[in-house]
Amino acid sequence: MTEIDAPPHPFTAAVALTPAAGGRLRGRTRPEYANMVGPFGGVTAATLVRAVQQHPDRLGDPLSLTVNYAGPVADGDFDVTARPVRTNRTNQHWMIELTQDGAVATTATAVFGLRRDTWSDTELAMPSVPPPDAVAVHGFPDFIAWARNYEMRFVTGAVPEQGAGEHPDSTSTLWVRDAPARPLDFPALTAMCDVFYPRVFLRQGRYTAAGTVSLTVYFHADAAELEACGEDHVLGTARTHRFSRGYFDQTAHLWSRGGTLLATAHQSVYFKD
Repeated sequence: MTEIDAPPHPFTAAVALTPAAGGRLRGRTRPEYANMVGPFGGVTAATLVRAVQQHPDRLGDPLSLTVNYAGPVADGDFDVTARPVRTNRTNQHWMIELTQDGAVATTATAVFGLRRDTWSDTELAMPSVPPPDAVAVHGFPDFIAWARNYEMRFVTGAVPEQGAGEHPDSTSTLWVRDAPARPLDFPALTAMCDVFYPRVFLRQGRYTAAGTVSLTVYFHADAAELEACGEDHVLGTARTHRFSRGYFDQTAHLWSRGGTLLATAHQSVYFKD
């Protein structure tokens, strides 16, 4: 089989969109990216980024994305509508909806824009960790299908065994990349911002019902910095600040191996105790 005949990478296929009637884009869920309920939220968010990237009026690259998971996405086809609501000189604001059978399942806002050469500095320090090759591969339980599409090497905070007992903090730090390896781009980075299992699992040492309500990603890197990452691992770290009354937050940072802060993500997550 030649490269021309080879099937697309599973992630590329998962975020693929084709034109549909009324200016919509048509996508389809993939069993490879299934979660415990519906598809992996990271691939849904990545698909919305792809929708804006494919729009003929798109200006620049993503600066931020906020996704609100309004309801479950069922297996099968879905439609995405991406609409620019205002375009300024260097940034552009978008409203995005994912629907199935006329019902809204996911809403999002995004800001795309052009980056300028300015003074820059990174105040947050990258965690000091061993290189990927020095850390064993450790994934998720087999019943979580989407996680098989990632090579995960946990430095701290690996998925606990059921009934492992309480953990003193909620921090997980891991090297991660697509499996099979794939060059990093904005949709892939978006999905990686959601590869962290629910923090309540780690704190309580057991699995419980949990799901993301809202996810916000801030893209610090530009296209050239992502291209420089190639197929290499990305270092991700995530933690919660407070668990309270059925919800908790999650803050995550993703770094290139060379120490470039690529993205920051924040989530609101519900859980059942």
